[in-house]
Amino acid sequence: MKVVVAHNRYREAMPSGENVIVDTEIGQLRAAGVEVIPFQRSSDAIGDLPLAEKALLPLSPIYGRAAQRDLARLLEAERPDVLHLHNPYPLLSPWVVRTAHKHGVPVVQTVHNYRQVCSSGLYFRDGHNCQDCRGKIVGWPAVQHKCYRGSAAQSALMATTLAVHRPTWRSVDRYIALTDRIAAHLRDYGIAEERIVVKPNGLPDPGEPEPLGDGFLYGARLSPEKGLGLLLDAWQRHPDGSLGTLRIAGDGELRPLAERVAAERNDVRYLGIIDREAMSEMRRRSAVVVHTPTWNDTLPTVLLEALSAGRPALGTAVGGIPYIIGDAGWVVPPEPEAIAAALLLARDQAAGLAKAARERYLHHFHPDVLTARLLEIYGGLTANSDRQSR
Repeated sequence: MKVVVAHNRYREAMPSGENVIVDTEIGQLRAAGVEVIPFQRSSDAIGDLPLAEKALLPLSPIYGRAAQRDLARLLEAERPDVLHLHNPYPLLSPWVVRTAHKHGVPVVQTVHNYRQVCSSGLYFRDGHNCQDCRGKIVGWPAVQHKCYRGSAAQSALMATTLAVHRPTWRSVDRYIALTDRIAAHLRDYGIAEERIVVKPNGLPDPGEPEPLGDGFLYGARLSPEKGLGLLLDAWQRHPDGSLGTLRIAGDGELRPLAERVAAERNDVRYLGIIDREAMSEMRRRSAVVVHTPTWNDTLPTVLLEALSAGRPALGTAVGGIPYIIGDAGWVVPPEPEAIAAALLLARDQAAGLAKAARERYLHHFHPDVLTARLLEIYGGLTANSDRQSR
């Protein structure tokens, strides 16, 4: 089987779980004997584009002429069985679906966020969950609130892109929803049930877990919707040192808050941006991984990594987090009081849930399980494909 994996990579300066998942899935498919042809663009390359392409950049979410030309050449040369799309913005454009169909290639898309409807993809703005654009032909509230990159102009372009590509999204042959919450979002958007498959992301097996360390690890982009402020509010309700150490990794607009609390308390360490190896080491030193967003986070990689390492997790009851944690940790409302109480439970009960964390990973998120499921999805499409242009 031959598969083209299409993905617009997020900037490397802002660590992306989605980039990690795409790279991991490519490796898993190749290990299973699939010929994978990456078709990727990187947002880091925007500054190096030729002047002619830069001039057309504002329109690339709608059409992306250079990407369609290159993809057409690739499809004609390689004649793949399936195109698997992840993120199309901004350099690929959803138009890659139409280009693939023109060449008789069925399309699978893994849905990592809510961008069929929401310009930011988060269903979150100004510190609260928001679905103001849901059900609208054009999402003008996104323009009013500058939801895409803080710009009214860019938000207008994204809202227009989503309106133009409503028929495009409805032509995708099979959607992979990471959780049941994403599946419900797609059904609400008008996608037929039979075209939606729930399949989470997985991660390579790091091997048998080491004994639990001490304290808690928080690793995420330090932005309001990721819940660092909520976690620190809860943490500071306990005496200094009573919970062990809280290690905070990441960067973003809330960095000054992390630095301030770390300076004020002996039991909080701010690590800044650390690489994957250093993050693994911090996981080994910790007993519990904590993730407390207030937005409907889809399938946070930090929690999958926790389970694979035999670390129970504490998370908020939003998005796909309850689905991930299951019986391997603690899921509470996104409120300081609830998180403060759960921190005490996690401190005392972590050792008893370490085995459950590892077992949940092995049964639900191990690559052997998920790659087999993905091959079933591909096979179901190729069996019905006549490779005729549409």
